[in-house]
Amino acid sequence: MARAMSLVEMMVGAQGTVRQLAGGLTFIRRIEAMGIRPGVRLVKTSGSSLGGPVTVRAGNVQLALGYGMASKVIVEVEAKGGGGCGA
Repeated sequence: MARAMSLVEMMVGAQGTVRQLAGGLTFIRRIEAMGIRPGVRLVKTSGSSLGGPVTVRAGNVQLALGYGMASKVIVEVEAKGGGGCGA
């Protein structure tokens, strides 16, 4: 069973598939230019629940997103692999 949550809610090490970009057109254009779009698989490599940057890996590319941007990227995480809040 899969759960939808933002990147900031994902546990470090968890994998998920981008389902939605919950922002305006400028945000969507910027995040898609980084290679993050619906259907892309991501692995959260680091992050803090206190508002710091979130880093993710998409294929061979490592990206750092600000907390605000990461909170607008909605991913579907497999229940076995690490959902829930955490850093």
